[in-house]
Amino acid sequence: MIRLTWAQPEDLVPHELVASGEEHKDVAEIADRWLTAGGSLVAPESGATPSPAPASLRSFARDLLDELDATPAPLHPDEPDELAALEAQWRLANTVDAIAPFGEVGKLDAPAGRVHGAWLGRAAGCLLGKPVEKTGRAGIRAILEATGEWPLRRYFTATGLDDVTAAAHPWNRRSAPTSLRENIDGMPEDDDLNFPLIALRLLESARPSFTVDDVATSWLAHLPGGRVFTAERIVYRNLLDGIEPDIAATVRNPFRQWIGAQIRTDVYGWANPGDPLGAARLAWQDARLSHRRNGVFGAMFAAAACAVAVVADDVETVLDVALAVVPPNSRYAEAIRFGRELGASGLDAEMAVDELVDRFAGMHWVHVLNNSALLAFALTRGRGDFGATITTAVAGGWDTDSVGATAGSIVGALVGADELPAEWIDPLRNRLASSVPGFDGIGFDVLAERTTALTGRSISGGRAS
Repeated sequence: MIRLTWAQPEDLVPHELVASGEEHKDVAEIADRWLTAGGSLVAPESGATPSPAPASLRSFARDLLDELDATPAPLHPDEPDELAALEAQWRLANTVDAIAPFGEVGKLDAPAGRVHGAWLGRAAGCLLGKPVEKTGRAGIRAILEATGEWPLRRYFTATGLDDVTAAAHPWNRRSAPTSLRENIDGMPEDDDLNFPLIALRLLESARPSFTVDDVATSWLAHLPGGRVFTAERIVYRNLLDGIEPDIAATVRNPFRQWIGAQIRTDVYGWANPGDPLGAARLAWQDARLSHRRNGVFGAMFAAAACAVAVVADDVETVLDVALAVVPPNSRYAEAIRFGRELGASGLDAEMAVDELVDRFAGMHWVHVLNNSALLAFALTRGRGDFGATITTAVAGGWDTDSVGATAGSIVGALVGADELPAEWIDPLRNRLASSVPGFDGIGFDVLAERTTALTGRSISGGRAS
């Protein structure tokens, strides 16, 4: 029996009740009907409960998901979805003088080594987090202490791990065979790298502006459905069901404000050095296929950060600029500010992450808000040190490979390929595994060359068509 994660109707309902509640929908009566019918309000942490629900409950779940989609949400002027409303809140013109060179006018040339460093950094940060995805912060520390590796400072190892600890804190067994220190041989496949490949190919084939239809077509043509998760899996199903791309994110998709879009948009920044607004527009066009509100803001933040990281000199500049493309009163902006404040505080790392955990208690480990606060904390606390940044990001728990990847991308771009520590980069063997056609085994140097070749082409996300 296959229990496909992030797809079972009876498992989507409790997630959707949470998502609707975040949008201040009135769902109490629907929740009561679901409980009365025998449904659960407990959303499965890993995407699927072990056994299917009775056919009648599954059918009722589909009906309730449609009803929840149709339930009106109060207007949120602080968290708009449309690009024009987002642009009206951009604040680059009012930021400090240090970021003035990185405005919309006048793109800069990014040194090739910086883009190369970004690709390598993204891979290394992702690889560090792969074996402990879903393990949780307590499990990560227990594994590291049992193997004599606490605090985290190298790729994970199973050497010396006792059976009791291993059983208490299961590894992500699908990733462990290719992502532990003793068996790493190149960068294994991961959606945090597959999506940047899709974005690269999209930019290489794009007209002066691309649309959400182009993004959807690229997914269907190049991305295996089994390699996507959460919101992306829902949208892939919706596209195959004939739902148009511009509304696919809004149909039976409780994951619309999770982290999935944020992992897809680094390339838009690397290909637009010094142009965070252009990068953010591209990210918006990509992200709206699968996400709304804070899920989209995360994609725009990451793209803008990467556009600045390949030309800037410090993390604070990157964070200042990236935050300026996010609605200032949104929950996403609040999360980034909170993470930065903790990063700059005098609290030691464990106490600071305790504060993060308390702040986002009860939030799913794949949500965009808690993970982005952790990202901002790791970047601020790491102060441009690559190893310190990615280990802080991963040791914090939650979506370890995704936060590690984005943190590694930004700091890798800041320092450049030549300055990245060999202990993190050499195991990558300049080789990336991928099921995206044409990319399996490609070198990160080649990816950097192809990315820098895109600069100056004036590709823009434009406005919604």
